[in-house]
Amino acid sequence: MTMADREKVLVFDFGSQYSQLIARRIRELGVYCQIVPHDLPVEQAARAEVRAIVLSGGPASVYRDGAPSMDERVLAAGIPILGICYGMQLLARLLGGKVERRGGQEYGPARLEIEAADGLLAGLADPLDVWMSHGDRVVEMPPGFVRLAGTPDCPIAAMGDAERGLYGVQFHPEVAHTPRGGEILRNLLFRIARCRGGWTMANFIQTSVAEIRQRVGDGRVICALSGGVDSAVVAALLTRAIGKRMTAVFVDNGLLRAGEAEQVCQTFRTEYSLNLHFVDAREEFLSALAGVTDPEEKRKIIGKTFINVFAAEARKLGTFRFLAQGTLYPDVIESVSARGGPSATIKSHHNVGGLPQRLGFELIEPLRELFKDEVRRLGAELGLPQRLLKRQPFPGPGLAVRIIGDVTQDQLDVLRAADSVVQEELARFDGYDGIWQSFAVLLPVKSVGVMGDQRTYENAVAVRVVTSVDGMTADWARLPAELLGRLSARIINEVKGVNRVVYDISSKPPSTIEWE
Repeated sequence: MTMADREKVLVFDFGSQYSQLIARRIRELGVYCQIVPHDLPVEQAARAEVRAIVLSGGPASVYRDGAPSMDERVLAAGIPILGICYGMQLLARLLGGKVERRGGQEYGPARLEIEAADGLLAGLADPLDVWMSHGDRVVEMPPGFVRLAGTPDCPIAAMGDAERGLYGVQFHPEVAHTPRGGEILRNLLFRIARCRGGWTMANFIQTSVAEIRQRVGDGRVICALSGGVDSAVVAALLTRAIGKRMTAVFVDNGLLRAGEAEQVCQTFRTEYSLNLHFVDAREEFLSALAGVTDPEEKRKIIGKTFINVFAAEARKLGTFRFLAQGTLYPDVIESVSARGGPSATIKSHHNVGGLPQRLGFELIEPLRELFKDEVRRLGAELGLPQRLLKRQPFPGPGLAVRIIGDVTQDQLDVLRAADSVVQEELARFDGYDGIWQSFAVLLPVKSVGVMGDQRTYENAVAVRVVTSVDGMTADWARLPAELLGRLSARIINEVKGVNRVVYDISSKPPSTIEWE
């Protein structure tokens, strides 16, 4: 049985940056979930294995010309549907309700007063803390709907038609800021849609291995191995599926952390006996980046150079039909809208938006619909050690996007040394397991300082440490003052060319985790 055959929930993507979070929450509850275009035809939506549909939020207004809509026949297909934010407004408008913009935008926490504590809101206490992010709201419900809950600023914050299995909520149950949002999704899945559940990482391995074997046949696969969690899990999964017919290629682009290239070779040649091919391309990448300061241009150059180097090495190693990559859901949503939806591009990723149209390989991306924490669970299921699985995410363009401005060897040396201090100190921190990412950023400014009774005019380094669950949202870590003091003192004393350290206390959103 393939993933396409088992019970699933579809998320219609109307452009929300949180569409992937909806899918993730549903998969956490043991039901397989896919993101699909918002205008998916009823013939594809109303298949036997589809047990429920969620209409995502989005940046548009439903009453504006050109606003994304859906095949209205889906609403009459007998499938339970939950509309979230824009999805609720669209549900109301298409079924005869009224949506208007009244007052200002409501963004942030709200207290929900529950009127009907059954069905979608069964088992939830009144009042309920929720997260709002909207300007428009439903002011008249469609025929057949009843009000389930409201807030002082949004009287119709939840509505439902139990007979048809159609529901809408103005708030976002998928985000962590709605603490009991998972229970709302659970009610949708198991009370309303009658899902069986049971989708696990073990099932994912079984179906992925079968699909890889069927697709690859007796062919060969080349895998881009970075040494990070994602590519390591891909390599392990492919090894489970096709064994020695996979060759892993590691490209040292000169943009890695201190000692990383040596660690990758040691780990995957000695401990795991992968068929690993090492490529030293440091000079090629640095030459291509010379004089480039725009972050998007950096990413595109690194992506193009990587593909050129990788393709050249592949030709030396023989004939490969397939290229395997560790592309994840967050990569996809921040590069292009998942499955073709209307969400905005935040930044390009070298293994998503930067691929040339004529690559010469057929892509295999078995992790494309997984979040980082799911990949770690998958790796544990495959038997990879925790010391590898707990590695922090590292951007594909590496240190190039942590140097604000031109990338030179001297700047890389400064940043690599500063980052090494950050890694050493955070690794000794008792709260390290709660840290999503910790790193240094080399700023494009110099400041006056005094070192050894002499005036200095040198670089400033920013330290970025964040907590997160999946990388889609993040908050700055409240590190102890003593740790911050050690970080500053060690970087200034040990890294030549740095005389000032600052700590980044911005969250995502509105900032991103990386600076570029």
